[in-house]
Amino acid sequence: MNVQRQEILDAERVHLLGIGGAGMSGLALLLQELGYEVSGCDVARTCYTDKVEARSIEVTLGHDADHLDRYAPDLLIYSSAVAGTNPEIVEALRRGIMTAKRAEVLSLLFNSRFGVGIAGTHGKTTTSSMISLILERAGLSPTVAIGGELCDIGCNAKLGQGAMMVAELDESDGSFELFSPYISIVTNIDWDHVDRYPDLQSVVEGFNRFLSNRHPDGKTIVCAEDPGVQILLSQRATEGLITYGWGAKWDWGAQALEHFSGGGVSFDLLRRGVPAGKIRLGVSGEHNVLNSLAALAAVELLGVDVTKASRALKDFRGAKRRLQFIGKSRDIDVYDDYAHHPREISATLTALRQIFPERRLIVAFQPHRYSRTAALYDGFAQSLSLADLVALAPVYPADEPLLPGVDSTLISEAMKSKGFAEPLLASTLEELGEVLASRLKPGDLVVTVGAGNIFKLGKRLLNSVRGKGQNVVAVGA
Repeated sequence: MNVQRQEILDAERVHLLGIGGAGMSGLALLLQELGYEVSGCDVARTCYTDKVEARSIEVTLGHDADHLDRYAPDLLIYSSAVAGTNPEIVEALRRGIMTAKRAEVLSLLFNSRFGVGIAGTHGKTTTSSMISLILERAGLSPTVAIGGELCDIGCNAKLGQGAMMVAELDESDGSFELFSPYISIVTNIDWDHVDRYPDLQSVVEGFNRFLSNRHPDGKTIVCAEDPGVQILLSQRATEGLITYGWGAKWDWGAQALEHFSGGGVSFDLLRRGVPAGKIRLGVSGEHNVLNSLAALAAVELLGVDVTKASRALKDFRGAKRRLQFIGKSRDIDVYDDYAHHPREISATLTALRQIFPERRLIVAFQPHRYSRTAALYDGFAQSLSLADLVALAPVYPADEPLLPGVDSTLISEAMKSKGFAEPLLASTLEELGEVLASRLKPGDLVVTVGAGNIFKLGKRLLNSVRGKGQNVVAVGA
């Protein structure tokens, strides 16, 4: 680590590279609320740059060493997506200006509080959001740092007045190993981020190191029937362990699920095998039932009873880009979801089937990263087969260079080889929108899926339907 806690406290002006990302924008908001003078830059505008600019944080497009003269920062913070060769980092090091990664700074803030750290390959954002809302409703005023925008709070980070901090912790770059939670949560463990983890066992080892950093007086909450978590538990001691899953064999269990037409799900809650009431969620899907169990287990440790927590869960509207309703025409509904792993896609499509069992389900999927596509294209083909019609956008590269021979046709060919319907292909997102709009029928259910910019497609589809004379209500992304 390039800086220590006291040096962070002594800084007055901070400049963030990559401020347009969910995590960096959230840190910018926290630092501003802590009294720092904050500025930032990124290569493009995003919904998050709009959020920070609305708080009077100046954002500049592009990266340039001249920013150090313009903003005169005491500390330069950069995301893991920013290379060390970035001109602002190089110049900061030459001048002796402090530099630190986002996770280094966030962990210093987190470890000074009663931290609740949520990790897992899937479900981190929603679980973090559920816990944050429950604590907020209980009057505990937590500090929050989440990787997606919580609909009920209206932001992805805020400085609370209480002693607790709820943070979504990221395994993709190993940064979750910097955090020492009092409550550590692992929602699941899957093979992902294949550029860092060569196989599932290496992911398990990363989570093992994360749990080893738990505060000595802390507790660990895990989805104990998840296959990856089971591997983890077989390799470490289980003191301070709280489990959740389906049925009565865990500390927190769910059974007798009921999915509601139009959205939402209820279940019978079991506490160490004993009935503990019925829980109704405002969000849908079996995966969200599991997320809610993790949230209930965590807030009980923090003194919030099940009755109070269940009221907040019933009102919980989710995080943006997590099965988010975008808009509708007279007969066509459009949703959007951040899913970018086969398991996440399966959960999303299954949930939509449960909400709207009679409707034709259309998915527009944008693969995220060449490395992930190359490793998991067969799994993508299997999960996408849950839809009636599949449309594939080009791979969204993020910060990766082109990988020869890796594109969306890998998924298309895998689907055909498995006997699934051949998906629609397009060379651009715009072309995909045109092709898909021409296939829409009254009553269709459309979901855009991916971690890139596929979310932009939903409004375009709605506008296209509007242009054909149908009544459209756009909710927003």
